[in-house]
Amino acid sequence: MKFFGRIVTFALALCLVAGGVVAAEAAKFEARIGHLESPLQPRHQGLEKVAALVKERTGGEVEFKLFPSSQLGNQRQMNEGVQFGTIEGTVSPAAFLGGFNPAVSIMDIPFLLPVDRAQAQELRQGAFGKEVLKTFDSKGFKAIATWPNGRKNFTSSKPLNTLADYKGQSFRVMDSKILIEQFAAIGASAIALPFGELYTALQNGVVDGEENPLDTIQRMKFYEVQKYLVMSEHGAMEDYILFNPMWWESLPANYQQIIIDAFLEVMPSVELNKEQAQKDALEVIKKAGVQASPLSDADRAEMRKLMYPRTKAAYLARAGVTGQKLIDLYEKEYTKIVK
Repeated sequence: MKFFGRIVTFALALCLVAGGVVAAEAAKFEARIGHLESPLQPRHQGLEKVAALVKERTGGEVEFKLFPSSQLGNQRQMNEGVQFGTIEGTVSPAAFLGGFNPAVSIMDIPFLLPVDRAQAQELRQGAFGKEVLKTFDSKGFKAIATWPNGRKNFTSSKPLNTLADYKGQSFRVMDSKILIEQFAAIGASAIALPFGELYTALQNGVVDGEENPLDTIQRMKFYEVQKYLVMSEHGAMEDYILFNPMWWESLPANYQQIIIDAFLEVMPSVELNKEQAQKDALEVIKKAGVQASPLSDADRAEMRKLMYPRTKAAYLARAGVTGQKLIDLYEKEYTKIVK
């Protein structure tokens, strides 16, 4: 009986080992995907939904391993990792991609996307949006989709009631010629400062104001050192879903489509979660005593009229022929969509 027991035990062990091999081999295609945001933010929550859909629809053969909160490095390091194949994917804000692909800096142009979310989505997923994705092909990335990640608004320690109020004020920007020209167009000055220094710069009056999505303004407590907020939604914060080209090409075509479809399917919930985060943040900001007001339609039209030519010129100076192609397509599509 002891001998028989040992045989049974050995057989069970073999089954467990075999089962382990099967489980280990079930995910034929594994992708490590890194990004900057915390697990509690809409981007990561959306990625979790995508990962579940992809795993289910590929029968477990494609599995996404998610690494939030810069676990795989800062955004530049993650972008380079995707190019070199040390990681398979990343979800990167457009603002961190201009050095890799100058054409994508078109997203820095203010008032590029319509205020209407449906119109913005039509532009994002139409001919213009698809062409932006294609510009990554020669840069060592496979870009498969775009996710909205909020819109920038203006804050200042000084009033921003009219366009004339912006003149002479100074605003912090990321190091972008386009954003510098954005403020110059309305008589303001722009100072490029590291994000980590912004709170202190606002507190000490090094700059009068800044631009960020409402949830960032709330999370980073910029509202503590700012008195005025204009809900301008002038700058689109777009995320690009990027994969290593070699890894992507190793997938069967039907799996590629499953992944693309999953990202597009989840996108509306990501946007809704982001919108809710904006609403929640606005309540906190208002309760702190910040004067919050929407940008009037007249001021929006005037701002766009002043800013667009200068920021477009700054963009084209860097993006060249590829940029001109995108601008031409954008203007054609925008005119068609926004009637």
